[in-house]
Amino acid sequence: MNFEEVRQEKVEEIEKILKKYLPAEEGYQKTVLEAMNYSVLAGGKRLRPMLMQETFRMFGGEGHLVEPFMAAMEMIHTYSLVHDDLPCMDNDEYRRGRKTTHAVYGEGMAVLAGDALLNYAFETACRSFAMAEEEPGMLFRCAKAMTILAQKAGIYGMIGGQTADTEAEELLEEKVTQELLLYIHENKTAALIQSSMMIGAVLAGASDEQLHRLEKIGTCIGLAFQIQDDILDITSSLEVLGKQTGSDLKNHKVTYVSLNGMEHSVKEVRRLSEEAISGLSSIACEKGGAGRNEFLEILVDDLITRKK
Repeated sequence: MNFEEVRQEKVEEIEKILKKYLPAEEGYQKTVLEAMNYSVLAGGKRLRPMLMQETFRMFGGEGHLVEPFMAAMEMIHTYSLVHDDLPCMDNDEYRRGRKTTHAVYGEGMAVLAGDALLNYAFETACRSFAMAEEEPGMLFRCAKAMTILAQKAGIYGMIGGQTADTEAEELLEEKVTQELLLYIHENKTAALIQSSMMIGAVLAGASDEQLHRLEKIGTCIGLAFQIQDDILDITSSLEVLGKQTGSDLKNHKVTYVSLNGMEHSVKEVRRLSEEAISGLSSIACEKGGAGRNEFLEILVDDLITRKK
């Protein structure tokens, strides 16, 4: 398998799904719709919807039921980036190699675009109910998936982590403990990764025990992803990464690297990657149905050890 070619094919498939669910740019609210679409279509790895779709397939899922949730997940992820880039937050002017939403549309419209993407994400996910109503048991799966989506994006997930992260910036460096930092990463970063994989599995009929294990795998992936992000913020560049580097230092953020050092951080990324892939392989072998998803396992390793 040529991983890069297959991944590009899957990215193109996801792009088509996203465009199908994005709003038409018309009416008195046209500007915010343009800002929403500009933000979502700015490119990127489409990691979260890809993880969702591949986990869905790993558990034997077929059909289009997962697609509204894939689009919704990318909208939620994008809204978080739009708000993260605002002057009152990280104050970044570049995202995915081009100007951020607030730099193009203004701060007020960027706030509205983020709000709109969050709301429209749930409106989009709700379309799954109409797709599932004729299949026994599918409505329950959709409701369970919706619950996961809401919880992991909310105050006990991503927003909770973002809150702790924002407040940590005001603390003295010695007050930012390893425990606090891990809480931030497990919620701000890992929650949407957990959610993506759990939703894909739920829609395909995974058991509660399997969901619990996938949640732990998602935690490993999210922690490793964030630690690697912290490493790249030090070692990479705008040209390679597509966004400004050195923002953690500029914003006086305590990171896993600043607490534990570069060498330990690199080793921890590798350990978490191996644990996540081993967990995926174990679940897939137990299933006995669709079997191991080789692409998913390579994807997880690649995104964790990425260079951009």
